[in-house]
Amino acid sequence: MIDHTGVPVSDMTRSKAWYTQALAPIGYGLLMEVPGEVTGHSAAVGFGEIVTRKPDFWLAGEDPAKIKGMPHIHVAFRAASRAAVDAFHAAAIAAGGKDNGAPGVRAHYHPNYYGAFVLDPDGHNIEAVCHAPA
Repeated sequence: MIDHTGVPVSDMTRSKAWYTQALAPIGYGLLMEVPGEVTGHSAAVGFGEIVTRKPDFWLAGEDPAKIKGMPHIHVAFRAASRAAVDAFHAAAIAAGGKDNGAPGVRAHYHPNYYGAFVLDPDGHNIEAVCHAPA
């Protein structure tokens, strides 16, 4: 079982704002901020489900030159409904993300796989997915 994961970002202020807006429709929010003096490296921010108050998705600030050479990461967030997937996609695009797969059924995964994909400010492929039937 995965407890938490992290994604490197080149501009913490920009990414924190983007993820705050993009993840709000699926019940995720900014729960914790840790300065670089505490991490021993760079500032980090933790997002998680608002109801649990436990950060499980972290952003870590990195040197923009280092980010350019890194492969992009894919992270999928579980959404409670197809409407939440749609709202995630709209919010992520409104926040400046780039469409990487409009909301819809991806039957090649399974008949009820309803997902949407958006590229974050650093090009990471961020998805919201609902596995419930329509």
